[in-house]
Amino acid sequence: MKKINLYLIRSFIGPFLISLFIVLFILLMQFLWKYIDDLIGKGLSIMQVSELMMYSIARFVPLALPIAVLISSVMVVGKLGENYELAAMQSSGISLFKIFKPLFIVILFIATSSYLFSNYVMPIANYKGGSLLYDIKKKKPSVNIKEGIFYNDIDGYSIKIEKKNSINNLLNDILIYDHTDNDGNRKVISAKSGKMEISDDEKYMELTLYNGNSYIELESNRNKKNNHRKISFTQNLIRFDLSGFDMKNSELLYKGHYAMLNNNQLKYSIDSLNSILEKKKTIIFKRLSENYKYNINNSLDSLVNISSLKINRIYETAINKLRILKSVSNSNSDEIKYKRAIIAKHKIEWHRKISLAFACLIMFFVGASVGSIVRKGGFSIPLLISIILFVVYYVISISGEKTAKDLSVSPLEGMWIANFIFIPISILLFYLAINNSKFPKLSDYFKINI
Repeated sequence: MKKINLYLIRSFIGPFLISLFIVLFILLMQFLWKYIDDLIGKGLSIMQVSELMMYSIARFVPLALPIAVLISSVMVVGKLGENYELAAMQSSGISLFKIFKPLFIVILFIATSSYLFSNYVMPIANYKGGSLLYDIKKKKPSVNIKEGIFYNDIDGYSIKIEKKNSINNLLNDILIYDHTDNDGNRKVISAKSGKMEISDDEKYMELTLYNGNSYIELESNRNKKNNHRKISFTQNLIRFDLSGFDMKNSELLYKGHYAMLNNNQLKYSIDSLNSILEKKKTIIFKRLSENYKYNINNSLDSLVNISSLKINRIYETAINKLRILKSVSNSNSDEIKYKRAIIAKHKIEWHRKISLAFACLIMFFVGASVGSIVRKGGFSIPLLISIILFVVYYVISISGEKTAKDLSVSPLEGMWIANFIFIPISILLFYLAINNSKFPKLSDYFKINI
């Protein structure tokens, strides 16, 4: 029996590693396709792009493991069934439970590794990847500016460039609208070229312009023909204050983000956020009850002895108070909803690590049962079945996560709904596999008795 167990484990490891590599490659290609405009042609070195790809792969590992388990389970067990090895072992008195036992131990190890990886390695990968991307943007601010589109992230300025040279980080055909005076487009600067860099003290972003003109509309001469002042320059330096640009240290920027925390840290953050939320709700309720308290009985008694003009004033005052109360209530409601959404995101991240690890076990029983039923190995039918099954699982999982983020359902329900649905499916498939059942063919439903 030991030789059979070792044979099953060796047969599983190879397809599992190949499937994991293929899935990670596909997910990485999806990542590159999504961020291709932000990475390629921006003057980034090969080492920087490679480092970003490495951290991205680390983020994809927990998601890729259940897919790889599903594909390899269908392939291995299907090949055993196709070569009649599965039937030979069963005819020798070895039950399907004992055949699956060594593979289940391997999957249990993979599921545990998935949780440990998600809990301890992935937060570091998220932190390193986010910090690296932030540092790239900080050292090369022109990366954020796209050709032919106005860049409005700097307060008081709108910047547009026509072309960028990724090799020397040079900007061409620059147009700048200065709105710092909040008086329309009275100040316009144009230049043939320029270069954008961060100052040594990282307090200012310096834009050096070459061969351009500065146009200023003179307020006293707005009704005259020559109401502009034009200044030509060969070189001009504009310094943007980054205090309002949120250029923080990358370590402080990502510190405490839910994607960079393990489950113990997430649990502590959730408790702290819940405590803050409860205090906020108490303060809001106390403030509303104190500032908008109105004694209706005393008001009715006083209405008997006053004129209709004063009654109308009281009525208008009451209406205004109600409007203010409605506005304040809506504002407080939005703030509470935002805090609840942040707490929900922390809980979602907490459940994600466990649910994806548990999904490895479910996908094994689904894949092994399907492989035992279809009895086909290789990458043809098993791969097709695996893709269909996981697409269904992934769509359900993404939908559950989205509804949890919208606060429509609890994070527990949102992140575990796919597992809850696939548990009975895996039980049903395993029952069919034990009883040597086969999937009915469509032709069985369309037989015509002549």
